[in-house]
Amino acid sequence: MRALALLLTLPLAVAAEPFVPSGDAEIVQRLPYRVDAAERQRRAALARDPAQLPLAAATARAALQRARVHGDPRELGVAQAALAPWWQLADAPAEAVLLRARVLQARHEFDAAQADLRRLLARGDLTPQDRAQALLDAAALHQLRGELPEARARCEPLQPLAALPAAACLAELDSLSGKATSAARTLAGLSPGRTVPPWLALMRAELAERLGDEAAAPGLYRTALAGEDAVYTRAALADWLLARRRAAAALGLVEDSPDAEADALLLRRVIALRQLGRDAAMPTALLRERLAAAERREPGRHAREQARFALDVEQQPREALRLARANWALQREPADALLLLRAALAAGRDGDATRRELAATLRDKGWQDARLATLDRSFAP
Repeated sequence: MRALALLLTLPLAVAAEPFVPSGDAEIVQRLPYRVDAAERQRRAALARDPAQLPLAAATARAALQRARVHGDPRELGVAQAALAPWWQLADAPAEAVLLRARVLQARHEFDAAQADLRRLLARGDLTPQDRAQALLDAAALHQLRGELPEARARCEPLQPLAALPAAACLAELDSLSGKATSAARTLAGLSPGRTVPPWLALMRAELAERLGDEAAAPGLYRTALAGEDAVYTRAALADWLLARRRAAAALGLVEDSPDAEADALLLRRVIALRQLGRDAAMPTALLRERLAAAERREPGRHAREQARFALDVEQQPREALRLARANWALQREPADALLLLRAALAAGRDGDATRRELAATLRDKGWQDARLATLDRSFAP
C-alpha cells in the first residue's frame, strides 16, 4: 500500500547562494550505485528501437526502483525517456500507463497521475494483474491526498484480485478513520510468524508511532530497513530518533547508509548536527543549493521538506507555516499533519487559526496520533 518513496526534488522559497566546493578534491556527492552491464545493454537496445514496449517497460521499471531505493530523482527522467513513445498517448498500453502514472506521482503531479489511473480503470481490456495494480496505485494516491472514502472505494474491489494487499490497504484506511488500535491488530495478524515483510513492517511502524507505542515502533522500522524503501524508512526512523532528542543515534543511522547523500538523509543529517551543536555549515549550504535547484526545475510543487527545512534548519516559523499550509493543500498524510501543527505552534499567534482548523479536520476524520496530542491537547482522542 505504500506510495512511492518520497523523492526530495524540493523547491525552496528563499534565495540561495550556489554551493561552491572549496577545492577540486572536495566531494560534492557520492553516488551510491552504478548501472550494471545488463542495464547498459538494455538502454543501448532501446536506443536502437525505442518502440519495444517490453524493453521500455523493463527500463522504466528498473529506473523507478532505483529512484525508490536510493532516493535519486534523476532516475525519474530515465523512466520518462524510456516511455517517450507512449508518454502523450491517452490510449497507451496498460503497462505504459501504469508506469507513467508512477512517474507522475513520484513528481507530485497527482492530478495527472490520478487521471491516468481513472481512465485506465474504465477500460475493459485490463488483465486481472493490471487491474489489481491500478486499483492499488489509485488507492495509495487517494490516501496520500487524504481522500479516504475514494481510497476505500479502490481498495474494496481489490480483495478478490489480491487479498493480502487489499487487507493491508483497508486496515491502513481504518487506522486513519478512528480504528487505529484494531487496525494495528489486523496488520499484525497479516504476518503471524516471526518474519515480517519489510513493506508490512513499515506500515506497522508508522501506525505504532501514531499510537505512541514506544516499544514496537523502532524495532519495526529496523525490520523495514531491509526493504526497497530504504531511504524513506531510514529517514522515518531518523525522525523518530530526532523527536526524542537522540541526535547522535540519528546521525549514525544516516551516515551509515550507502545513500547518505540522498536529499532526505542529508536533511536529517543537518538537523541532527544542529541538535548536537556541531558545525553543519557545509551540508546546510549543499542542501540549500539542491533545494534551490529543484525550485528552478519544478517551482512550487513539493513543499513538505521545504517547510521542514524552513522550520528546523532556517528557524523561520512564519515561512515554515506558509509552506506547510501549501503542502497540506497538496498531500494529507500523518507526517503532513504533524509538520503543519509544529509549524503552527512555532508561529505563535499567527498559527492559531491553522491549529484550530487542523484539529477540527482531523477530529471529523477520527485520526488518532499520539504525536499531535503530545504537542497540543486539542488533538487528544
